[in-house]
Amino acid sequence: MTLHTPAPPTVLELPETPCVTMRRTVTMRSMGEIADRIPEVLGWLTRRGIAPAGPPFLRYELIEMDKQLVVEAGWPVAEAVAGDGTDDGVRAGVLPGGRYVSLVHRGHPDQLIHVIKALLVWARERGLEWDMTPTSEGERWGCRLESYRTDPREEPDPSSWETELLFRLAR
Repeated sequence: MTLHTPAPPTVLELPETPCVTMRRTVTMRSMGEIADRIPEVLGWLTRRGIAPAGPPFLRYELIEMDKQLVVEAGWPVAEAVAGDGTDDGVRAGVLPGGRYVSLVHRGHPDQLIHVIKALLVWARERGLEWDMTPTSEGERWGCRLESYRTDPREEPDPSSWETELLFRLAR
């Protein structure tokens, strides 16, 4: 399997970013249930006249690969908005600022698991530690994003899609 990455990973500083999300607990088999929420969140924003400030994302909060994952589907926005989870399940939130490792992958989303494994090795080799805490429920992440740069409506070929991985580093 060929992995296409336009550039090597980089470490960058990102500011706090307001966002709007929907959260679900899913399994690896039911990941589509949370990915399908991305258009719902966009619809929520559109009905309120709010434009996204960037591409949609999935934020992995808790990962226990053999059992469950707590994941948010969302969009960044320019300013904080109201939304507390009672309005169609949409919640206002903030993606934390800080140092992140960023990697852009160009290729089918099914390849991301291999790209993430390679990224974990790359970081370990450089002594970088993730903002992640092991718990009895699984790995609790400070911020681990898959940001989808390609709109499938505009580019139907998944092998051409670009996804940016953004993993927050421990301070």
